[in-house]
Amino acid sequence: MARASDASRVLTLPNIVSTSRVALAIGFVAVDAVPVRLALIGLASITDFLDGWIARRTQAASRIGALIDPIADRLFVLGVVISYVIGGQLAAWQAVAIMFRDVMSVIGWFVARRVSWLRPITFQARIVGKLVTVFQLATFIAVLLAPRWVNPLVIVVAVLGVVATVDYTLMLWRERVRGDHQGDRP
Repeated sequence: MARASDASRVLTLPNIVSTSRVALAIGFVAVDAVPVRLALIGLASITDFLDGWIARRTQAASRIGALIDPIADRLFVLGVVISYVIGGQLAAWQAVAIMFRDVMSVIGWFVARRVSWLRPITFQARIVGKLVTVFQLATFIAVLLAPRWVNPLVIVVAVLGVVATVDYTLMLWRERVRGDHQGDRP
């Protein structure tokens, strides 16, 4: 049985804000109206900024929050991409390109849980990953308002996704090497 203190650590304002992106994803899938979809993308963008900002300002950052945030992000992106593919607004190759970084993040998370030397490493958002998110959101808006920009934006998302994947991999490798050297010290 969970204690009240366990629930209070999970039910923080930043975690609720993060989790709201799951509801926004469901809303996006359920509604086809352009103004509503634009509003949902805007709200998702705002909540993506706000959850971390609130967590830092209120000292409410937590390991569970660090897990909830990227899961909510991935679910929102997945909901939007599936909606656009089903609606014929994105081709399969575009969906794969947009989702590349997200799929690699999920694979990386599972690998990190299985590889002992990765478990103690703290995973944090990195600038290239944030750029991928910005360009994903720009692509989602372009699908609705400026379809001619979709292909160029998808290519930018794909390239940044590859760069972000390499960046995270190199960061993990550097942390491993740093950990190896610290373990050698008396």
